[in-house]
Amino acid sequence: MHDALFQQLINWLTLGCIYSLLALGFSLLFGVLQVIHFSHGDVAMVAPFIALAAVQALAAALGGAAPWLVLGLACLVAIAAVGGLGVALDRLVISRFRNAPAMMPLVATVALGIVIRELIRHLYPQGSNPHAFPAIAQGAVPTPFGPLPLISVVSVLVAVALVGVLLYALHHTPMGMRIRAVSQDRETARLFSIAPGPVFRNTFFIASATGAVGGIFLASYAGVVRFDFGVQAGLIGFSAAVVGGLGRLGGAIVGSLLIAAIETIVQGYVPNGTSYRLVFVFALVILVLIFRPAGLFGVQKMEKV
Repeated sequence: MHDALFQQLINWLTLGCIYSLLALGFSLLFGVLQVIHFSHGDVAMVAPFIALAAVQALAAALGGAAPWLVLGLACLVAIAAVGGLGVALDRLVISRFRNAPAMMPLVATVALGIVIRELIRHLYPQGSNPHAFPAIAQGAVPTPFGPLPLISVVSVLVAVALVGVLLYALHHTPMGMRIRAVSQDRETARLFSIAPGPVFRNTFFIASATGAVGGIFLASYAGVVRFDFGVQAGLIGFSAAVVGGLGRLGGAIVGSLLIAAIETIVQGYVPNGTSYRLVFVFALVILVLIFRPAGLFGVQKMEKV
């Protein structure tokens, strides 16, 4: 009984940390640009495909290098590439709707997600089929409560470290100060010679790269990746951000942990729970929106008409 409970706690913490990396991107982009980037999940799930391609290229180039080294370098390449992809998509598509009504960027990013998925499906070798993704860390650490999978340890440690670095950067670096200034009042930031353009590019790179880390860990935790995984990853990440309060980074983390808890409990203790886990997750989202439309930590804005 204790072993089963321990494993459920580990599953909850691992999923919660992975979902947090996805949800942070949604909150960061909304907080700075006031845009809901619905293709963020698809952008994040490009990373595992780039990593798989980079593994083959690096293995051939490095010869007899250790597999963990090849996989680590491939993941770093994928994270940097997806960060650049986020900046490119903003420049090519999303920036065109910077001052447009909210519905226009929303529809544009939904369409952009479809384009990304279809490009992967048609251009990646056997893109319609699931692709096995190697574990970032293999094996388990024995504990008095049961084995502790190394993939869970690495996922949690990397997520916590990344969140810590992100929060430090936002509050204690010049770039972070500029990002927060633009998120609070874009016009006032201009008066202090803070150009929004570089801030938007930096924000997209950070959000997309952070999502890429979440996408890689999600693929590694599942052991497989498909071209359409971005749909579910995006919905869960966005839902977690909404539950916590869009634009609130701390709220995105709490929302992710809450959604992961619901998912873990349903899968572990509800008959055929794996099939119904998303029903309970999105029922929670609906309840939060009914009783707390701005999210658990969001602030309801009053508009004068």
